[in-house]
Amino acid sequence: MSTILGLDIGTEFVKAVLAKPARKGNLEILGVGKAKQNEGNMYNGAIADIPAVVSVCEEAIKQVEDQAGEHAELTVVGVAGELVKGSTTTVNYNRKDPNKPITDNEMQEIIKKVQQRSGEVAKKTVALETGNDNVEVRLINSAIVSLTIDGYKISNPIGFKGSDVVIQFYTAFAPLIHVAAIEKVCAELNLDLLTIAVEPFAVCRACLGDDIDSGFSGIVMDIGGGTTDVAVVEDGGIEGTKMFSIGGRSFTHQIAESLGVDFDTAEKYKLQFDTTELDDHVKSKVESALSRNLSVWMTGVEVALEDFESISSLPLNLFLCGGGAGLSLIQESLAVSDWYQALPFSRRPIIHLIDVAELPNLKNEQDFDLDHSFATALGLLWVGLDTLAGAPEENKLKAKIAKILQK
Repeated sequence: MSTILGLDIGTEFVKAVLAKPARKGNLEILGVGKAKQNEGNMYNGAIADIPAVVSVCEEAIKQVEDQAGEHAELTVVGVAGELVKGSTTTVNYNRKDPNKPITDNEMQEIIKKVQQRSGEVAKKTVALETGNDNVEVRLINSAIVSLTIDGYKISNPIGFKGSDVVIQFYTAFAPLIHVAAIEKVCAELNLDLLTIAVEPFAVCRACLGDDIDSGFSGIVMDIGGGTTDVAVVEDGGIEGTKMFSIGGRSFTHQIAESLGVDFDTAEKYKLQFDTTELDDHVKSKVESALSRNLSVWMTGVEVALEDFESISSLPLNLFLCGGGAGLSLIQESLAVSDWYQALPFSRRPIIHLIDVAELPNLKNEQDFDLDHSFATALGLLWVGLDTLAGAPEENKLKAKIAKILQK
């Protein structure tokens, strides 16, 4: 099977992972790469300077291909930013003939209507936030969260009989301008773009691995350079994704402003905060600056989780990834402060920094250096495999559903 490149074009770094499917549902890592972005390359998680981003991607991909000794055949790229809208819609569908088995065509028609309705909502939301009534959006990801027929929960509806079908359906849309920029970058790099994926959706796929019927539940929080992306997963199904434009760079800017230093010096201070390299006087000032920005960031987290109005009780396990997740103050504040009390948690959530080595179905036999910041790139690989599972030659029921969802 083809090699797949997961390309995470982040605000701070471009991260790339090349892999190929292995036996027993595993992914074998062939090479990894990481290259630093310049400050003006991205804006709020979206590409702002295409030629500059192409140059950084080239650097990361060269590292990957030099390690692997082969080129990427297919590529999956992540998309993030506040204007990417992911939500779950519940559809109640009463079938005219309950004695007739549900067919591919019937499911396709139901899904098409849900996607169309969700797209209209996403377009209105983005138009309101941008002040542009003519904004165009494109469907990026869609997945069935849960499905019941006459009150019975099932994993695949094809072939079942019944009258009352209730589907919870996740859809994510991104502005066409963001998608077109990604497509242009891939064209400039001569990459065969398989699909584009919403980044928190991809991280959730990394947590599920080969078992997409897993009962995994949790809140996944990807803290990047320009944005923080939040996803809620319940019993293996993604309930929705939210994003807000506060990430690691906002902490750096706060340090720069408070201490009167340039951005690069502020970034160095931030990275040294959890080490012994800073003297006590500077560390105290850095901590004060970080704490001020942290309170704003925590408010963003609360607002994002408040938007999951349909969830009566949020999952108790909160998984952190992305470059910003390594900052100890963020982990400590989530673990010990009372930020969660106004939200529908049954008790204090448990905070985990994602350990890539513990993600399921990954083979890293060459011991490549992969930390929590690579979780998104690894998840993009799984999204690529899901997309390939919908190929016409596959005749499995799960593959049929995957194919329907891509239309």
